[in-house]
Amino acid sequence: MGTPVETSESGLRRRWAAGEPCHGLWSQLPGAVVGEVLAGTGADFVVVDLQHGAAAEADLPGIAAAVTAGGSVPLVRTRSPLFPDVGRPLDLGARGVVVPNVRDAAHAREVVAAARYAPAGGRSIGRLSGGAGEPLVVVMVETASALDDLDAVLAVEGLDGVYVGPGDLSLALQLTGPERRAELRGVLSSVIARAVAAGVPVGVHAYSGEEAAGYVAEGATIATVAVDTVCLREAAARHLGAARG
Repeated sequence: MGTPVETSESGLRRRWAAGEPCHGLWSQLPGAVVGEVLAGTGADFVVVDLQHGAAAEADLPGIAAAVTAGGSVPLVRTRSPLFPDVGRPLDLGARGVVVPNVRDAAHAREVVAAARYAPAGGRSIGRLSGGAGEPLVVVMVETASALDDLDAVLAVEGLDGVYVGPGDLSLALQLTGPERRAELRGVLSSVIARAVAAGVPVGVHAYSGEEAAGYVAEGATIATVAVDTVCLREAAARHLGAARG
């Protein structure tokens, strides 16, 4: 038998730092049952999307508990990079945060400080649901300013990783549409290469396992392989099609 994988934020941190890909799922659906089902797939982590998903803060204790019980690490994409939006999910059971709309290195340092207790940061003590004392902090690269300041972002102390949002980044760089896809893919590859060279764990948001595998082949270790809403829609449509002939 192989060595069991440690399912905790410290385990993910060690595996990412060692260059070991960790595969997770992205959740836009609310409810502890959803978290239990997703964790039951064997995912290393499950990211609850508070920015664009249907889950609310009040759902987090139940979802986080269900994901943890299922053997995965519960992470949260925060509503925003604001100080209270970074700390609140951690009080409610998240073991780490993926923070959107980070502008540059100075902003990334503010995000890290919001997730760390003094003296490393300014997070307030008030955990309601057994959150992590040293949570994972991942900032999203999805703006032109963050891309321009990428080398400095990668050097921010206390940052556990960067995660590229290709949808918003394509808008910011005006690389939308099929005819610009190859150019955008080149940008994503460049971000991965620069993060790997800096020794910083990196991921790119993906909507399929095949897409995620391509990023992993280039050195990404934070591998989101699917989104629950997309999986549900595609599976339901496939079964309907089969039944209707």
